[in-house]
Amino acid sequence: MALFYNDKDERYDEGQRAGFPRYRRVLEGNIWDFMKTGFATLLFHIPYTLLMAYAILSTSSLMALVAGLVGGALAGPGLAALYDLILRRLRDDKGDWWECFKRSLRQNTRASLLPGAVTYGFWSVVIFGAAIALWQQVPVTPGTLVLTVFAALLFTMVVSVWWPQVVLFEQTPLLQIKNAVFFAIFHFWRVLGVSAIQLVFWGLMFFFLPWTGFLIPVLGIWYILFLSMFLLYRQMDDAFRIEEQIEANFPGRMER
Repeated sequence: MALFYNDKDERYDEGQRAGFPRYRRVLEGNIWDFMKTGFATLLFHIPYTLLMAYAILSTSSLMALVAGLVGGALAGPGLAALYDLILRRLRDDKGDWWECFKRSLRQNTRASLLPGAVTYGFWSVVIFGAAIALWQQVPVTPGTLVLTVFAALLFTMVVSVWWPQVVLFEQTPLLQIKNAVFFAIFHFWRVLGVSAIQLVFWGLMFFFLPWTGFLIPVLGIWYILFLSMFLLYRQMDDAFRIEEQIEANFPGRMER
């Protein structure tokens, strides 16, 4: 788990630890590691993608749910590994990306199955409904659209804080969800803003298919997750005492 395994790291100057300078330094210093890990993570999404494509082409809502639950569980370990690397880089940990990826698979595979199934189960229903409505020209009422967006925002707010806990802490899923809900309430506007950014990003990727498909190997899902974690990291550190616990287990490793 990322919280209790700290690799060789490099520290940034004091003036580069916040705001856009910090964002640029972390991104520029780790973009190739993010891209490689993002591509490796995409491989875990192949079963989910194939099952969802079959569900949409066959207009089978049952298959869409199976795709989300089964394909999502299979995609979970890869997504956890990506979160693991992003969180490491945000605390300036410079361990080898491949070693981080393998370690995360060993440590987080079991814990990531349920979050994967829940996350992709929800999005499978949304994607299937949107695909059918868009490509078969099924009318969508304004009320349905508003309700869907509202549910997607609330769900994204919770899972955006749930996944980091999966790779940071050994806790029950119920406790992780509880922590995520309280964090989202306490930091409501920030978490809401991050969730809105994610929805806009994925909405554009979905509605401009197949052209946006060419961006998947480059951006994958790593960029939007990096941006989200960058915007939430300091608040999560304050709430969950991430770096304080690392310092307690590795004295001197978190000194700035």
